[in-house]
Amino acid sequence: MLANYHTHTYRCHHAFGSEREYIDNAVARGLELLGFSDHSPYIFSGDYYSNYRMHPDETAGYFDTLRKLKLEYADKIDLKIGFEAEYYPAHFSDTIDFLRLFKPDYLILGQHFLKNEYDGVYSGSPTDDESILRLYVDQTLKGLETGLFSCFAHPDLINYTGDISIYNEHIGRLCRRARELGVALEINLLGLADHRAYPRRDFWRIAAENGCDVILGCDAHEPDAVANPDVLAKAYEYVRGLGVKLIDRLELRPIV
Repeated sequence: MLANYHTHTYRCHHAFGSEREYIDNAVARGLELLGFSDHSPYIFSGDYYSNYRMHPDETAGYFDTLRKLKLEYADKIDLKIGFEAEYYPAHFSDTIDFLRLFKPDYLILGQHFLKNEYDGVYSGSPTDDESILRLYVDQTLKGLETGLFSCFAHPDLINYTGDISIYNEHIGRLCRRARELGVALEINLLGLADHRAYPRRDFWRIAAENGCDVILGCDAHEPDAVANPDVLAKAYEYVRGLGVKLIDRLELRPIV
């Protein structure tokens, strides 16, 4: 692994360790690039707010800390500063306007909930309801079609347990459009290490058939998860035989 674009910080309220600890592990393990993509602040209306993401008033500190470290480590590793964000249609435009103020290097899509979070369902909940699978694919494609996302993190988070032919149909749509848009799909190493429902082989078979670009993402919520050698060994074993087109670097799409 030469680059990891999926790294969190304590500001998401469920990750641990200092930014420096993540960076030091990345350097020690031979990464050339480390991208921080903490769970994005979101501009919701009313008094609703997630308990698993950065708050808007923490954003300036996020950039201030990482930009200082970027200068300090300039001769050792290339640091990028971005966010992992959902596409919530009612609030996406306001959120992008807010994020644009800080000039992040990139965004990755991580669609944890459907609709607008507070009125939807968790994407990883098991379901045999085709309408939920269809909504997941439709909504994430609308997000990718904004042209603002450099990568689709854990795209196989949707945990559809129904007819495999229905799964193949909708995931086929997703993979074909991601390939057309030039957006890489992430095999998520946190899911692999924790034995979650993702990564899902059915998904990656379809991605391979459609010639999608695929990248490994650590989804690091603690410093040791950055390019962890044991997890990486499992990841390379996992992709062996899948036929996916594995890439090392993303073409970043900064918000301008």
